[in-house]
Amino acid sequence: MASTSNQPTVFLLMLGGQIETAEFPEFDDIYCKYNFVYGQDWVITSGLEEGLTQMTKKSQDDRQIFVLNFPLDVTFKSTNPYGWPQLILSVYGTDSFGNDVIRGYGVCHIPITPGKHKRKLAMFVPESTSKLQKFTSWLLGRRPEYVDVRVLAHGEGREVTRVRSQGYVTVSFSVVMKDMKRLGYDVSPSDVANPSMPSEVGAIETAAEDDTADDNT
Repeated sequence: MASTSNQPTVFLLMLGGQIETAEFPEFDDIYCKYNFVYGQDWVITSGLEEGLTQMTKKSQDDRQIFVLNFPLDVTFKSTNPYGWPQLILSVYGTDSFGNDVIRGYGVCHIPITPGKHKRKLAMFVPESTSKLQKFTSWLLGRRPEYVDVRVLAHGEGREVTRVRSQGYVTVSFSVVMKDMKRLGYDVSPSDVANPSMPSEVGAIETAAEDDTADDNT
């Protein structure tokens, strides 16, 4: 009875990290909004579901990057991995008329193994369906954008959207998990679960075994 009561019913996913840098060579200033999207069985126990970074300007060196270094800190709990959390980034900037316009969307799953990870997200923007709409949206400062960015975390309906690649954002993750193995989920990286022996080590061990065999004879 005691062992049954000590068996966990949920697991925890603790995420730290930061939105590090962005690459948009065509623009001079940007800011970023982030959202976490997850399944119905997931709950945030601490941290924020969404946030907004500061406005940043492009560096004046040869790299021509935007430095954000905006922290991410959130903890989830769930009863099963279905609906694993995803991070959605929406990058905005100002056009020549001073309007806030979308510069790029990006999405990725939170890493499924503990440890430190880094992801470089390829960003994209929706495209107008005609040249007339493109000119009108530029003139009025109303570029095509998603009404609800959570649609990016799902596949339904995305195939009818015209998009264009534009820029990159680098994000670092530090992932800690609790009670997943006790619930029967193996979250070890493949290189840890099935370690491979370097060829040099194998050759040395083989030579040592041969020497031992010669000594015995």
